[in-house]
Amino acid sequence: QVQLVESGGGLVQAGDSLRLSCAASGRTFSSYGMAWFRQAPGKEREFVAAINRSGGSTYYKDSVKGRFIISRDNGKNTVYLQMNSLKPEDTAVYYCAASIRFGAYRSRTEYDYWGQGTQVTVSS
Repeated sequence: QVQLVESGGGLVQAGDSLRLSCAASGRTFSSYGMAWFRQAPGKEREFVAAINRSGGSTYYKDSVKGRFIISRDNGKNTVYLQMNSLKPEDTAVYYCAASIRFGAYRSRTEYDYWGQGTQVTVSS
């Protein structure tokens, strides 16, 4: 069992930066591939970024490439999402997720555990 708790969301202006954190419980954090998803009002939850167990490989949604950086610290059981040059279309609730399989990492169904989400609002 893994519990995930996100933090770091807030209200910012376009062009600003935010760093989201996701703290995981348990001693097997390094066994999980991790990802960030987001869900805007009236839309489906969508993949944003993912990172493999060691942190050596990262993957991104096209619209956030070059602006967002996913990273992890297995010693601190934490995954991060550094978000730069934020745009109003980045406004959403952001969720972190953990997958023991980490095959189809862009798919919501690949993930076994989810956090409760943190709101990110970007004003124009």
